Amino acid sequence: MTELSSKRKSKGWIPMNGPARHIFDTLCIVIGSFIIAVGFNLFFLPNGIASGGVSGLSVLAEVWLGWEPAFTQWAFNIPLFGLGFIILGRNYGIRSLLGSVILPLFVWMSKDWPIPTANPLLGSIYGGIFVGLGIGLVFRGRGSTGGLTILAQVIQKISGLSFSLCVVLMDATVIILAAFVLSMEQALYALVGLYVTGKVIDVVELGFNYTKVAYIISDYTEEITKAILLDLDRGLTKLNAQGGFTGDDRTVLMVVVGQSEVTRLKTLVQTVDRDAFVIITNAHEVLGEGFTRQV
Repeated sequence: MTELSSKRKSKGWIPMNGPARHIFDTLCIVIGSFIIAVGFNLFFLPNGIASGGVSGLSVLAEVWLGWEPAFTQWAFNIPLFGLGFIILGRNYGIRSLLGSVILPLFVWMSKDWPIPTANPLLGSIYGGIFVGLGIGLVFRGRGSTGGLTILAQVIQKISGLSFSLCVVLMDATVIILAAFVLSMEQALYALVGLYVTGKVIDVVELGFNYTKVAYIISDYTEEITKAILLDLDRGLTKLNAQGGFTGDDRTVLMVVVGQSEVTRLKTLVQTVDRDAFVIITNAHEVLGEGFTRQV
């Protein structure tokens, strides 16, 4: 595989390690935890939205037993962190401890803030936006807010199930409990909040940029390569391939472009070879030169 590029390599604006990175990670975890707490107290808790995780369990405990949500979250988070430290190892990280402790603290500090809406649908939507934004920032800081995510990691290690399935099982358990403790309608609102949270996390993690990956098969590989490098000003990669029917060796060009460049790319290829075979697909995220820089 031969990679060609018309641009010089560049480094991210924050090194992957060192004091600056540690400060950046800590700020992301602290700010993200604060945003989660605000979304929880202003939207989820007053509207009875138990959308998974330890925060969802604290909603149920507050409604059912009258327990203070912040204390419930501490009561779950700290033992679960200890369990993760023992089973997952010392590399589990101080950042997870920071999130596990500071999130309930922010929940306690913001518990008396005025509530903007008593509409459960609005509460589930805007709560999901706030919580998703906060969790996305925590993930950006390479941290965790602890809770049932730790338990999901432990179950994954012991059972061999995928992490995503373990998380779904944890959240589903909380929502099923919400159906019994609160009502089926509240459980449905919790599903809305959980869905919005997941989508906002994706936006924070992946951004709004829509990127495409194009695979080009043509008898005029060199001409198309020059057109992409010089006219489109994009790098590309040459992949060695073999025709399934003919068995002939072929070269497949792989090029990553922004949404606005797709039409130009197709025009360039068609100008060189009208019979070229082009496949264009979505890319969830592209890190590197000419695209998003890793921070």
